Amino acid sequence: MAVTLSSADNALKSLYLDVVSEQLNQNVNPLLAKIKQSTNDVWGKEVRKLAIYGMNGGIGAGTEDGDLPSATGNNYGQFVTTLKNLYGTIEISDKAIRASENNSGAFVNLLNAEMEGLIKSSSFNFGRMLFGDGSGKIGEVVSVVDGVITLDTVQNLIEGMVVDFRDKDGNEIAGATSRRIIKVDRAKKEVMVSGVAITSSTVTASSIMTVQGSFNNEITGIKAIFDKNVKSLYGLDKETNSWLNPYVLENAGEISESMLQTALDTIEENSGSAVNFIVCSWGVRRALQKLFSENKRNVDVLDLAGGFKAMSYNGIPIVADRFCPEGTMYMLNTEDFTLHQLCDWQWLSGDDGKILRQVAGKPVYTATLVKYADLICARPNGQGMISGITEA
Repeated sequence: MAVTLSSADNALKSLYLDVVSEQLNQNVNPLLAKIKQSTNDVWGKEVRKLAIYGMNGGIGAGTEDGDLPSATGNNYGQFVTTLKNLYGTIEISDKAIRASENNSGAFVNLLNAEMEGLIKSSSFNFGRMLFGDGSGKIGEVVSVVDGVITLDTVQNLIEGMVVDFRDKDGNEIAGATSRRIIKVDRAKKEVMVSGVAITSSTVTASSIMTVQGSFNNEITGIKAIFDKNVKSLYGLDKETNSWLNPYVLENAGEISESMLQTALDTIEENSGSAVNFIVCSWGVRRALQKLFSENKRNVDVLDLAGGFKAMSYNGIPIVADRFCPEGTMYMLNTEDFTLHQLCDWQWLSGDDGKILRQVAGKPVYTATLVKYADLICARPNGQGMISGITEA
């Protein structure tokens, strides 16, 4: 069977979409696999969700013939956030299509390779955003010397990413956008990017690095809940609404079972929320394994959705994630989180219904996956973070 653009379009629609969607929804990381996804509370381009906090005040005790308690309703806060535009793009050259037009097996291999690349890059980017604050910031510049850029962290970087540089106020720096990362030195926290060498006169210390076009356009990740520099959450002021503030323990040092249990107990006491998922950095997981070993505690292994495995503490899964900040542990109730979406992953199509479209002036075709969504935690004070943990 001869391979055509039409047959390629049909393959992307009928064969690949469901597989790619399942991979991106379930296999990005274990945290995302635990978060429910819903089209509820989506109004136009926004998510508007009523969140209940505190308790109904219409209770009390009284005398046999006295007045009944006054009726009072629940306390509500309205969360409002804009649906974020999430994209993933593949590119196939006209030459590659023609070379395999009489060999369906070769073309299937070509599409499989493109889909695997798309899933890998989208999984990396989506997993990274889950732990962000929505700003898109992936690093802060410490210094620039001879085109080598030293950052405060390279945890969220990988070769091939296309990035923008902005000043500390978020303004785009002319001549320093759409740069592709060509080298990452993780030990020295240094990167090099494509194009004309970046200089200290254009990109100064305290400048920030973001993924291309993503500044303030990413989903509201869990960092936004815990970061004191983020003053509002889902349109509400954190200082005014104390119920938005989670449990936070900073500068923890050596971790202990008492520290863990105190955090779990305090979260449940303050919010009525029971932690059902713990995520931490790899170094913190090693520290926990060392602690449990020294205390002669058996480490149970749990099977999680998406094929992931996790150690546990009192039946609560503990998962290490590459994007969790160093020395940090998040204690979450995943039932409080919802990824609100206009729709699941879909191919972006033109008026003619075609998915593969030629790039203007180039002998290549592209197809783009899109999802409009944002993440909301209905009970922020039911979550916890321990930071500054001594890693092993």
